[in-house]
Amino acid sequence: MLETLPCIPLFQDLDSAQIELLKSLFEQFACPSDLVIFEQGTPATYLYLIIQGEVSIRYKPYDGPVITLTHLREGDVFGWSAVVGSFQYTSSIVSETPIEAIRIRGNNLIKLSTDSPETGKVIMDRLARVVSPRWKNAEAQVQSLLGLEQK
Repeated sequence: MLETLPCIPLFQDLDSAQIELLKSLFEQFACPSDLVIFEQGTPATYLYLIIQGEVSIRYKPYDGPVITLTHLREGDVFGWSAVVGSFQYTSSIVSETPIEAIRIRGNNLIKLSTDSPETGKVIMDRLARVVSPRWKNAEAQVQSLLGLEQK
């Protein structure tokens, strides 16, 4: 799976040295359907990029039932908490189908940004573009489900 890194949109147009550096930091991840990949509140360790399959993001408010926020598919990223300074994941991820993904330890991605600033900036900018619209949609959906719609 890591040999396909240059074909993944997130990594396109990177030079061979950058690709080799990223290959050393990412690892393969696979799981069957109906598996909790991580629970809300557990230590935020990895950032995942889905190569194939579908997961659901589930959020449990303090005083309510679990809410399915959205579904993610090929090319989507989850586990962002691992790189934004959160010690715990803010939602749970459950595989809806068998999953093939690659993942990177959040601290390794942060270190990449320090050790190889040019590559780190490109990857972080691209990740932010992938995740940013989803955060806005998730926030609105949670507020709607909880009756907290903005006025």
